[in-house]
Amino acid sequence: MSTRRNFMSQSAAAASALAFPLVAGAQPKAIKIGVLHPVTGALAYSGQQCREGAMMAIEDINKAGGIKSMGGAKIEALLGDAQSTPQAGTAEIEKMNEAGVSAVIGAFASAICLATTQAAAKYNLPHVVDIGVADQIVERGLKNTFRFGPGYRKCAEIAVANLHVLNTAAGKPARTVMIIHEESLFGTGTAQLLGRELTGYGYEVKEVIKHANPTRDFNNIVLRMKAVNPDIVIPANYYNEYALLVRTMQQQKVTPKAIYSVLGGAASSYKFVKEFPEAANGIIDCNHWFNPKDKRSAELRKRVEAKGLFYTYEIFNTYTAMRMLADAINRAGKADRAAINDALEKSTFSDHFMPYGTTKFVNGQNTGAQPLMTQVLKNDIKVIVPREYREIDPLFPLRS
Repeated sequence: MSTRRNFMSQSAAAASALAFPLVAGAQPKAIKIGVLHPVTGALAYSGQQCREGAMMAIEDINKAGGIKSMGGAKIEALLGDAQSTPQAGTAEIEKMNEAGVSAVIGAFASAICLATTQAAAKYNLPHVVDIGVADQIVERGLKNTFRFGPGYRKCAEIAVANLHVLNTAAGKPARTVMIIHEESLFGTGTAQLLGRELTGYGYEVKEVIKHANPTRDFNNIVLRMKAVNPDIVIPANYYNEYALLVRTMQQQKVTPKAIYSVLGGAASSYKFVKEFPEAANGIIDCNHWFNPKDKRSAELRKRVEAKGLFYTYEIFNTYTAMRMLADAINRAGKADRAAINDALEKSTFSDHFMPYGTTKFVNGQNTGAQPLMTQVLKNDIKVIVPREYREIDPLFPLRS
């Protein structure tokens, strides 16, 4: 009996000795990716939402077997906080480079992305831009910078062309416009583009008003709006200021024929619709949006809401951009920065639920990326343009 017991224990020891190197060999080195967003400061809400999107994508990639071409290597996130300033974002890139990350995803705001992509370029560090809409980000010839979503020029052109179609179909009730924008690169650049596009279609831009971040009181701006009395109000700002501006308009009973947003920070946000349903009602927005006919977007929404979070563009944009980066790393077959940059440049990533089609980068911009037009009606956000993604017919003008 004891001989048999000895044999069993020896066999077990031999088996475990054999198994041990195999298990160790099957654990390839993790691939470090910098996840960099403004999770404190004025842009903290959006930054935290972006981070959540990146982390959910990393979790899904790792659960599905990691990076297959590298023996199932897992992605390991190195989290960075840009503190809502370009300088802090740059400092985080330096830290991430020292820590040996293979790529970076981020950093939400245009002004921060402009700084972080430039800092990463010194080290040939691949930088996937998740939101940052300023076109300067991809127009400096940086070989390490790749933006998955559309830039603000494309968004402004699509928004104004669609406004003109809606206005013409309604008998041209709207002729005058007022633009209210935040002071940084995103708001200023968007306002300039809009001014040019609107004038080209024959609209009169009555006034363009700039405000600081943060702004806690819009009473004076809305009093000015009352005096100017524009047919259309176009806000271009981040969530807090957008919500406060529209609520102040509601309180002061300022009711233009349409609130028509381009990359409006709150306009197509379920958070805004839930918190301020009356102020949100009828708002049209041209913004980052998912394909509503792809069931994967609804599945991700369920998971996000189960965490007690709102399904915002920051989450689904960063989620899909992270998957696009993982696809490039898989095709590169190694955690080498030059190889990843090359794989990103040649990306044909199409396994996503955005209304983009196949990814094609030209000078770092995904040329297939496009925004959708949405409208808040009956306490929900629905796609109105283009027709292939349409869920409801648009209501324009909102007030005669």
